[in-house]
Amino acid sequence: MPNGNVEGLVGYSRRNFMVPMPAFATWEAFNLWLEEQCRKRQRAILRGESETIGERLLRDLAAMRALPAASFDACDQDNGRVSSQSLVRYKTNDYSVPVAYGHQDVWIRGYIHEVVIGCRGEVIARHPRCWDRDELVFDPIHYLPLIEQKINALDQAAPLQGWDLPEEFATLRRLMEVRMDRQGRREYVQVLRLLEAFDLADVRAAVIQALRMGALSFDAVKHLLLCRVEHCPPRLDLNFYPYRRCCTYR
Repeated sequence: MPNGNVEGLVGYSRRNFMVPMPAFATWEAFNLWLEEQCRKRQRAILRGESETIGERLLRDLAAMRALPAASFDACDQDNGRVSSQSLVRYKTNDYSVPVAYGHQDVWIRGYIHEVVIGCRGEVIARHPRCWDRDELVFDPIHYLPLIEQKINALDQAAPLQGWDLPEEFATLRRLMEVRMDRQGRREYVQVLRLLEAFDLADVRAAVIQALRMGALSFDAVKHLLLCRVEHCPPRLDLNFYPYRRCCTYR
């Protein structure tokens, strides 16, 4: 299709579908609404034509060549390098990646709704796209290996500020620190690191189960999590948890 025709259709869509400017909670909802407007348009019959726009489109599609086997990846592609703070600059913002990739070259794909960062053939980070300027976009999970080594930074680390975890995690941390002091804080970070490989819902369920049993350790939470994922009964020896009777979590 000639470029002028494409620009004309874009202008038609903007004038007829986006005036006044619609508002939606998500991009998915917006795209679904646009799709419905396009389908309504296909049912129209233009002046001088005997078929609907949709019927004429089917005839055109039958005469066209098949689409490529791989779909077109509609994104802006760029390259970058991970900083000493485990951040990658894209456009005007910085996005975090796991600390293990510090000082490495990465590729970046910028979509409307997200930014994807990869190293060689592996995707290492995904973030919601930030359209502001000079912002830091953190994923707290990226920094947990470093926090585990420098445990005193747990409360001061900027990437962890505002991390909205379920209340059971705060309860687990409080009980671990009361009973094991510094080692309890370290084991709490190890529990958080389970989020590197497992869904939050599964880790939370394991934490709740550990609290109810009074099995306050990383090993116990990990065991309960694996049993949950693998659908097998837990086999914890509760005699190894001396503070079990002190826990009254419900």
